[in-house]
Amino acid sequence: MDQLELNKDVLPEALYEVCKKAASEWGQQHLFSHWPAPGDHDDEKVGQAEQLNTLNHQYPGGLGAYVKNAKQLLQDSLKGVNPFDGFAPSVPTGERLQTGSPEFRKFEVTGIQEAGKTAFIIVAGGLGERLGYSSIKLGLPTEILTGKTYLQLYCENVLALQSRARELTGRDDIVVPLAIMTSGDTHSRTVELLKAEKNFGLEGGQLTIVKQEKVPALTNNDALFAQKDTNPYKIQTKPHGHGDVHSLLYSSGLVESWVASGKEWLCFLQDTNGLVFRALPAAIGVSKTGNYDVNSLTVPRKPGEAVGGICKLTNKEKGIQMTINVEYNQLDPLLRATVNEKGDTPDATGFSPFPGNINVLVFKLPPYLEVLTKSKGSIPEFVNPKYTDETKTKFTKPTRLECMMQDYPKLLVGSKAIVGFTQMDRFICFSAVKNNIVDAAKKQASTGFAESAASGESDMYQTNRMLLEMAGCKIKANDVPQATFAGIKTPLGAKVVLAPSFGMTIQEIEDRLPSPHNVRISDRSSLVLDGDITIHNLTLDGHLHVKAPAGSKVIIKSLTVKNDGVTFDPISEDDNVDEIYAIRGYVKRGNTGRVIEAQGGEVFEVSE
Repeated sequence: MDQLELNKDVLPEALYEVCKKAASEWGQQHLFSHWPAPGDHDDEKVGQAEQLNTLNHQYPGGLGAYVKNAKQLLQDSLKGVNPFDGFAPSVPTGERLQTGSPEFRKFEVTGIQEAGKTAFIIVAGGLGERLGYSSIKLGLPTEILTGKTYLQLYCENVLALQSRARELTGRDDIVVPLAIMTSGDTHSRTVELLKAEKNFGLEGGQLTIVKQEKVPALTNNDALFAQKDTNPYKIQTKPHGHGDVHSLLYSSGLVESWVASGKEWLCFLQDTNGLVFRALPAAIGVSKTGNYDVNSLTVPRKPGEAVGGICKLTNKEKGIQMTINVEYNQLDPLLRATVNEKGDTPDATGFSPFPGNINVLVFKLPPYLEVLTKSKGSIPEFVNPKYTDETKTKFTKPTRLECMMQDYPKLLVGSKAIVGFTQMDRFICFSAVKNNIVDAAKKQASTGFAESAASGESDMYQTNRMLLEMAGCKIKANDVPQATFAGIKTPLGAKVVLAPSFGMTIQEIEDRLPSPHNVRISDRSSLVLDGDITIHNLTLDGHLHVKAPAGSKVIIKSLTVKNDGVTFDPISEDDNVDEIYAIRGYVKRGNTGRVIEAQGGEVFEVSE
């Protein structure tokens, strides 16, 4: 009698059946080989059975499907199977937009018209540990001028789009939904932040949280589940990847309910890209105009840059095509082996013809629901074991199956789905925040992009300066002084924050500035514009914060502001500062400035 059978009466019948299946069908007999006789460690045995049962229910198709998939993928890895074998890359269908161009503006208008038919989901399963930040990344301030977090900024953008949709349709019942995918690491703190801030103004039922779970870690090519070194009654688990967002959207019924309520589009967002909503109206407009089932928001990428490229892959022998992200370390050898012996080379623009993936996606919802229903939310997986030697029989550490959000188009092979891309200037759509100050300084030196809290903040200020400059204001967007904080070179131009309520599109911002040539902002200034604000004449040399709460309006007819303002000063070794400053390398000094705030419902005019 084996150890599991010996302990049959220790387990509830349902849990025993799961364990029996694990041993007899999934090849996991080793999980029970250490079990002692009944009466010894019985609680731990039940706990292990409960964990197995939970893992079985969480994975689409159950753990039997997980083991089957794992064995196949591990064998492919052992044999060195190339997933792109037989495919030749070419540049896919897409739009390349220049910020402020007539085409960009046209697509922005179309996107705003679609706002009421759009839903959003934030993929937020990670902590800020890599940044040197101990909490969730969504709780990180986008900038320290106002302290607004990424989650607050995203919620405000959703509410602003909802407001536009209601104004355009005259319907106050339109709701723009937001979902957040959390993980075991981020779930409770995300819930706590939302509760403390009353969902940042989102209405009841407008916000949904779906929690990502983990999958069993694998010890060898036979897909045996790993047990924890410190507790053999616990199965070691690892994250399955952000591709789980698709299975969660399916299992939660969210996509079905959104389609039933008339939503047409779904935007997938990363947790720390503060610029993304500057680009989304135009991206949605491209999807609508081009009838795209899947639209990847992209940026120009240099050949060899560590950013995946969006490619159309064609296998003539099999008669199939797919448009998908190919990782940078796979793209160059694939090109060399198929269509270009020189590999990933620049075109006339100096960039690669294959646009850079930033993992921001726009899906057409009704066909997305059809595909999810067929796949039960599952998307193709991959495995990336680290072997101890060239025999590939042992792993240096347990591995697991993974899936990526952007691999969804693999499910569309053979269909008539239209998969394309929208390429925009990096400054209007993408500023990743993921590196601590030491790594950021090294990355900036090698690539030009620090991708840190400091660079993310600086990029937001710069983009807003560029939008004001584009509108005709007298402000320097790019040719500004520079400082170095903790080894990271940072522009020190005017610190400008334009809230979503002030303007979401280029045209909206221009409409707020009837006489832009009369708006002058010095390099050392800081300006926050939040709400329904019109500025006719402003000279600013210092700090100014203008607030117009919902239902009120501020009209600045004539105003000159000069004060000490706000400075960002380097952190010294003696400074004991909060980590939101430590991860930037600077602190905010000085609170001297001018604040203008309208009261609810009033029109407040300023003429000085």
